[in-house]
Amino acid sequence: MPNRYICTVLEEMRQCYKTRNFSYLEGLIEEAQSLGDRMESALEDKNYIILNRKVLSKLKKEIKELEEKRDELKGEM
Repeated sequence: MPNRYICTVLEEMRQCYKTRNFSYLEGLIEEAQSLGDRMESALEDKNYIILNRKVLSKLKKEIKELEEKRDELKGEM
């Protein structure tokens, strides 16, 4: 089954209204809800990845500073 967009489902809902055939409207509502949930989940996952990249960058910087400090202390011994 190919990916469907929420806009496609909404267009089918409009078609239901135009023809006044509401027999499959409930299924379209469920599909729209499912697609909206997937979209929200994907956005949340993307934000989580961006946050983790920022934390990783800070940790790498901290590790580099600590390694430099370690090398400096080894030189003093």
